[in-house]
Order: sequence, then C-alpha cells, then structure tokens
Amino acid sequence: MADRPFPLWKKLLFIPAVLIGAGVLYYAVQHRDPPKHKPPQENKVAARVIAAPAVPVVPRALAYGTAQPDAVWQAVAEVGGKVVEIHPDLKKGAILPRGTVLLAIDQTDYRLAVARLEATVRDTQAKLAELDVREQNTRAALQIEDRSLALSRKDLERKQTLARQKNVSQAAVDQEERNVLARQQSVQTQRNALNLIPAERESLNAQLAVNEAQLQAARLDLERTRITAPFDGRVAQVNVERAQYASAGQVLAVLDSIAAAEVTAQLPIQQLMTLVATRDVGQIQPETVMQRIRDILGLEPVVRLQAGDVRVEWPARLARINDTIDPETRTVGVIVAVDDPYRRAQPGQRPPLAKNMYVEVELRGKPKGESVVVPRAAVRDGAVFVLDGDNRLHRRPVQVAFRQTDFVVLGGGVTAGERVVVSDLVPAIDGMLIEPVNDEEARAALVAAATGQGQVR
Repeated sequence: MADRPFPLWKKLLFIPAVLIGAGVLYYAVQHRDPPKHKPPQENKVAARVIAAPAVPVVPRALAYGTAQPDAVWQAVAEVGGKVVEIHPDLKKGAILPRGTVLLAIDQTDYRLAVARLEATVRDTQAKLAELDVREQNTRAALQIEDRSLALSRKDLERKQTLARQKNVSQAAVDQEERNVLARQQSVQTQRNALNLIPAERESLNAQLAVNEAQLQAARLDLERTRITAPFDGRVAQVNVERAQYASAGQVLAVLDSIAAAEVTAQLPIQQLMTLVATRDVGQIQPETVMQRIRDILGLEPVVRLQAGDVRVEWPARLARINDTIDPETRTVGVIVAVDDPYRRAQPGQRPPLAKNMYVEVELRGKPKGESVVVPRAAVRDGAVFVLDGDNRLHRRPVQVAFRQTDFVVLGGGVTAGERVVVSDLVPAIDGMLIEPVNDEEARAALVAAATGQGQVR
C-alpha cells in the first residue's frame, strides 16, 4: 500500500512555538538590568619592612686561625755525655711545672775537670804566696848588701888615705876596691831580682785568672748536665732515651709554654681600618708602642671554638700586629693572646686551648657613635627601597660609610625611622604600591648586631 502524504497543518505546528520563544527573548533583553562597571583596582605587593634604626655602632670582624703557644723551648744539650736520668713524666703531652729536672747527663768527667782546675788554681795561688815571701827576703838581703857596700867604701877610702901616706901598699888598695865592686854587683843583683818580681807576679795573676775562668766554665758544664724546665709547659717532643749518648747541640726535648696561647687572625687592611677607633692617642713612640697598643687600636678580641653544638669562648687580649702583609691574601695578621688557657679549662665544659686548635677570633672596635644601619641585603647597587606615606616604593641612593657582615652603616640617604624594604622584590618598580609587613624580629636582630650584642655570622 502506498505511503500517505504528511498533512500540511502538522508541518506548520512549530511556527507558534518559535514565535513565542522569540517574544520571550525579546522581552528579557528589553527588561534586563544593565551591567555594572567597576573601577580598575591596583594590585598590592606584600613586602617586609623595618623602621631604619639609628644606634651606636660597634664594628666587629671575624677571622680564623690556629692556636699556638706563646713560647716554645728546645732542651738543647750544652754538653755531651750519657743520659743517666730522665723524668718519668717526660713524655709527649705531659704537663711539667717550672724547675722540674727533665734529664741528667753523666757528671763524672765534669767533676774530674772541676777538681783538676781547682788544684791548678791552688797551685798558682801558692806560687803567688811564694813570690810574696821571696820579695820580702830579697828586700831584706838588699838592705844588708847596701850596708856592706857602705862599709866597703869606707874601708876603701881609709886605705886610699893610708896609701897616700905610704903606710899601705897599692896592692891592698886595689884589693879593697875589688871588694867594693863585688858589693856593688851583689846590690845590683838583688835590685834586679826585685825589679823582676812585679812582672812575675803579673804573669802568675794572669795564669790564675785563666785557671779561674776555666774552673768557672767547668763548673758551668757541670751544672749543664742537669736540664730543667724554664717555665710551666707541655711536652711536645722527646728525642732521647735513658743510657743514650747525647752530643752537644742535640735537641733532647721540646716544651710548649702553657702561660698563654696566641692566635694570628688575618684581616683585610680595609676591614682593620674600619675596626680601629679614630681618635687622638697622642704621639706614638716606637719604644712604648707595645705597652700602648691596646689603647692605640682600641680592639677587644674574643677567641671562640665552634665544634658542632659546642660553643666555647675565651676572653683574649691584643698582643701585637704582624710585621708583614700576606702577599697572597693582602691581609694583615692581628695576633691575640689568651692567658692561662689550661688553668681555665673545665672538664666537660671548656677544653684547654691546645696547640693547633682551629678557632674563630672576633675583634670588636670602640663604638663609633649613632648611625643609621640597614641589613646588608637591603642595599642593592648603592641604593635601598623605601616606602613613602602612601606605601609606594621608591629607590633611594645612599652613601655607605662601611659594611659589616650582617649590616651596612649608612653615611647618608636614609634618615632614622624611614621604612626600608628588606624583602627581595622581583620586579621592583619605582612607585608600585606595597602592602607593608613590619618585621620587628629582623629589626631587633639588626639592632643587636649593630650594637655588638648579637652573634656575628
């Protein structure tokens, strides 16, 4: 059966529905509320800020070095011989008090040398005494010979008178004249002997002086057979054993002083100049500069040991400045000393400041007066970012007086109390709106560091 055609009226049924929908849409469009327009809003960027403080700045610097004893003594054998005695505690690491006999060398040969020279001195002294007696005897004999010569001359004169009177022969006169000449020769002999005595005495005195000097040297050699500690020290090295022969000049032991420990802290010259107080200290005299060095430089050092969770400090004193500049690092050595590093030791709390211990040295200068300080990270390319009264960001060029590890001391550009941005803004656009967050903790840390109360990092 053929299909029936679809009626036309059914095909037109969708037209009323379309017209009704179009009317509803037109009504909705004509009677809807107009869109509300909001004014454009500027985004705020949150940033941490602090009020720039003005405080009395205490310049500080950190340096590192190794502790060394202030004095090292080498026990050098001044005489040779067999070692017959060694202190039982003469071992590496032991601490021995001043005056302790460390070791002794066999004294037998040196005692014999002293005895021999003492005998030589006594012999020379006896010869001098004998010379004094001989001088007295010679003077007495000379007096006798002078008297005999006078008598002989009188006899000669008497016989010459008799000879002129023809009472005695000329032969008797000649014989008496020979007697006078013999007496004169005897007198001259005694006088010559007296004249030689001063020279002989001088020779004996010189010989006595030589013998006494040799005796003194022998006694010193005898004393040198016993080697004693010149100060309280810690044994660093032992190079000899009992019954071993020690030759003169051999280093037998090495002792480190425990009176003080020294640390050489290397600082750049510019940093050292920042630490040194600028004030009038009067004329500096080379002969008294070491007694006034602390007053001249005005530095107060602290030696610190950082080992894990262990933190130990020793108060120190400025000892001296190194004599040369390190050619590689261009730094100058500041030598600080810690007195009695062993007596200050406390078991379990404070170790002794031993040799070669790697330590930190903090050097503090005198306060330089109130200055505006900001965190070191806040200064970028010679400027800081500050906020105005409308919380807008502005780049402000500043003058840097000097820099420290954690902060910068400004010489101008920012006044005390101005709000300085301490956050790292990226990007930082001049005039941008900031939502400030006061960082009181950062400000307190800055003030502590600048006034010398905080820890230097």
